[in-house]
Amino acid sequence: MPRLERLRADHATALLEFEVANRAYFAASIPDRGDDWFAHFDARHHALLAEQDAGFCHFHVLVGAGGEVLGRVNVVDVAEGSAELGYRIAESAAGRGLATAAVHEVCALAAGEYGLTTLWAVTTLDNAGSRTVLTRTGFVSAGTVELDGRPGLRFVRELGDGTPPPSAR
Repeated sequence: MPRLERLRADHATALLEFEVANRAYFAASIPDRGDDWFAHFDARHHALLAEQDAGFCHFHVLVGAGGEVLGRVNVVDVAEGSAELGYRIAESAAGRGLATAAVHEVCALAAGEYGLTTLWAVTTLDNAGSRTVLTRTGFVSAGTVELDGRPGLRFVRELGDGTPPPSAR
């Protein structure tokens, strides 16, 4: 069973492989990271670790039995008890409930370890899988947004003790 791990320096190689292998898959439903992101991955990875150490963000990778990254779930822009949730799962791992399980786990961490009371997330309208993950994990629709010129939805979840709501279990 894949395990969720807090992002570390030694995840860099597997994380870059994950991002490169799934770039086209992700770009079909979310804005692409752009060539510059990939060209400067090492510096970006170190910057993310510094942000995490400072408490501004909490980054996680979903790691398979062979050490490969199957997904990532991030809590970013932490401020005043609130943060944005973002996640992506490898094409080869999609449809197995991994995103739902990982988001449940990160919601519990956000409430319990990170002291957050609210998480919000956005997704494009055409990303049915992401909308499903959000609703299964207790997020509710909170209006429309535009993501890189594409119509999207904003979702929010108030965190209690980190346990999934009864409707999401």
